[in-house]
Amino acid sequence: MEYQVEQVAGNTPITILKLIGELDASCYLEVIEKVQNLYNAGHKNLILDLSEMPFMASSGLVSLHSVALIMRGETPPNPEQGWQALRSMSDDVSSADTVANNCKLLSPQPRVAKTLKMTGFDNLFTQFDDRQAAISSFA
Repeated sequence: MEYQVEQVAGNTPITILKLIGELDASCYLEVIEKVQNLYNAGHKNLILDLSEMPFMASSGLVSLHSVALIMRGETPPNPEQGWQALRSMSDDVSSADTVANNCKLLSPQPRVAKTLKMTGFDNLFTQFDDRQAAISSFA
């Protein structure tokens, strides 16, 4: 997995984190750490650009859920605790008021978009196919 970080200046500073490659067990913890470091450094509005991420394994769902929690200012469950992390994901997905308003997804590839829809993760994140629309949604 490769990462590109871009800052978008404006009234509301926005960070775009582009994930390049497959999000699976080999890198899902790196993604969580990367977002936690960005959040701790003051980056409070995030767009995850998934336009070059062709595949996401179940561990990628754990990663995205943790990202949503981090960007809401919450502490994600330890992914190494297995069932607790899965239970937390299930609770958030089934709750209508847990949309990550300060973390949005840009251009998920068809296979990833299908996984998000099948698992209910499309309810956790607002998704955009247009970069400028994603940026403008923070205004």
